Amino acid sequence: MASSKDYLQFVLDQLSELDGLSTRRMMGEYLLYYRGVLVGGVYDDRLLLKPTKAVLRLVREREEEPTLDIPYEGAKEMLTADIDDGAFCARLIQAIADDLGGTP
Repeated sequence: MASSKDYLQFVLDQLSELDGLSTRRMMGEYLLYYRGVLVGGVYDDRLLLKPTKAVLRLVREREEEPTLDIPYEGAKEMLTADIDDGAFCARLIQAIADDLGGTP
């Protein structure tokens, strides 16, 4: 199932505080880039993020256990993000870019 443009817009609205956020459509889904780094994507109307060490630590600091899922068959597991908490998702995305060496 492909992601809807409405859901993508909802995600982008929730993450509007992030300057330098961009998307790229790929096979009905949307890859999400921040500061030039692929940080995750919108797959089947779900926001999935790369589970870097910093991201997993931030989730656990909230006393939550990370929920991992695969975006498509054969892919590596990614963190299922609760986009309803846009501010926290923005922190996670910043942490991923920092971990992976995104340009400031």
